[in-house]
Amino acid sequence: MGSNLGELLVQEKLLDKEQLKEVQDFQKKNDVSTGTAVVSLGYISEEDMAQALSRQLGYPYINLDQFEVYPDVISLIPVEIAKKYLIMPIHRIRSFLTLAMVDPTDLDVIEDIRFRTGLSIQPVIASETGITNAIKKYYGSSDSLRVKQIVDEIEQAEDTTVNIIEEDEEDYDIEELVHSTEEAPIITLVNTVFIDAIKKGASDVHFEPYEKAFRVRYRLDGTLYEMMNLAMKFKNPVISRVKILSNMDIAEKRLPQDGRIKMRIKLENGNKKEVDMRVSSVPTIFGEKVVVRILDKSMLKLNMEELGFEKESLELFKQGIKRPWGIVLVTGPTGSGKTNTLYSAISTINSMEKNIMTAEDPVEFYIPGINQVNIRDEIGLNFSTSLRSFLRQDPDIMLVGEMRDFETVDIAIKAALTGHLVFSTVHTNDAASTITRLVNMNVETFLVADSVFMIVAQRLVRRLCKKCRAKHNLTTETLVDIGYTAKEAPKVKAYKPVGCNVCHNTGYKGRVGLFEVMEVSDEIKDIILAKAHSKEIKKKAIEQGMITLRRSGLLKIKEGITSIEEVLRETVRDTEV
Repeated sequence: MGSNLGELLVQEKLLDKEQLKEVQDFQKKNDVSTGTAVVSLGYISEEDMAQALSRQLGYPYINLDQFEVYPDVISLIPVEIAKKYLIMPIHRIRSFLTLAMVDPTDLDVIEDIRFRTGLSIQPVIASETGITNAIKKYYGSSDSLRVKQIVDEIEQAEDTTVNIIEEDEEDYDIEELVHSTEEAPIITLVNTVFIDAIKKGASDVHFEPYEKAFRVRYRLDGTLYEMMNLAMKFKNPVISRVKILSNMDIAEKRLPQDGRIKMRIKLENGNKKEVDMRVSSVPTIFGEKVVVRILDKSMLKLNMEELGFEKESLELFKQGIKRPWGIVLVTGPTGSGKTNTLYSAISTINSMEKNIMTAEDPVEFYIPGINQVNIRDEIGLNFSTSLRSFLRQDPDIMLVGEMRDFETVDIAIKAALTGHLVFSTVHTNDAASTITRLVNMNVETFLVADSVFMIVAQRLVRRLCKKCRAKHNLTTETLVDIGYTAKEAPKVKAYKPVGCNVCHNTGYKGRVGLFEVMEVSDEIKDIILAKAHSKEIKKKAIEQGMITLRRSGLLKIKEGITSIEEVLRETVRDTEV
């Protein structure tokens, strides 16, 4: 017995005999299913394959996103079997089990499941992505399963230790709330959520209360994913537990608060990891939303070669940060990796002979040999105050977390013009528009031209999972439309995400930077002094060899590092700016 999927696809004229041979070779070499091999080689899309099977075999094709599967059905098949065979139990009626399969021609799998469950199997067809997403949603990781078990145990207990706290601020009992957050189930639940997030490599955990739901989401590789929906009775105890851990005032629910947690966890390999967490709470109409930012030192890349710079851009940036004075600005939206780039730069030039001082809001990672100051606006310790004090500390290099007002920019420029190297960040769309932003902050153009010598714009895009990425067949016209030249477009081999157990079925694993490094040359200084538009500055920089954000993305598509969708999401065509 076994699978006849390949022969069926040949009958449907979706594969020829030669392609089938390649599929079989790929399958044996990579130890994957026939369906995975076909999609990975880019011969057929998942959708086309599923529809073809449905026509040939007469089994219905279903979209798993439109189904709600009950726990008693999920429990019929262990998670390791579901992952091994790429199957998903959907529905049970008496002695019949409806089973979603990528390859319903695999009679060995059907027989195995029939033997394991004692039920008659009724196959339906679903895409591989649909099944892997369903497995992730309903089974999750071992830590996710532990969370679900804890929730079930609490909800099934006759005398629950979780107290429902009324929304009326004047009526709730602080002692009762503290007691509820110290109960073992709530402590275990919160700890397990954090451990699961850290093991998955999440950068943030969101606890979000809504009218009839309490949602928990993780940010993985820059994208938010819903991990669980808890009953409303967990809202106040869970949020209060997080606030207690981060030394916040649990009695204050009307104002935003900030806190910090330091956690040590034991990994599966026996090693221990210390993780810092920055916690922020904001009152919403349905209660407090809490966001926990996970600062994992193991995720920090201080080697600039690993950040994603193109060779030419990296060489230019390395030369720039070795200058004795001037301003280097890194620009991009929140979460674009600016802090990592700045830390990499100052770590590269950090030495015993240099006095390096930083003002950050907050200090995210501690770097030996560098004097780091936490900004505290509530006591008047802001960026401008810190910079002034730095100038009396005999500094060689200064890092200012952000240039957000004229006073900070003014002090930074004066420091740069008096022999100091200054690093900072600005929130702008690209390198050229940073000049316009500084001028809009009432800085004289001649001061900008004389002090700023390098601007780095950056974005983060997700890396394609190397194990499951598949060829993305695109027309030459499409590739030219996104920015490739007519000459290079036919040679581009693009890839798209698929999803597997290595990448949590997202198709992506990790992130990489897109960089635009603009050196302020004498010609660009003249354009700045003439108060020209940012388009003219960018045009001149491109003429001088600057690799733009879009071009950086196109090069990474060509190298198979990221997908077209990621680059289009984070950049614009250079003719559109």
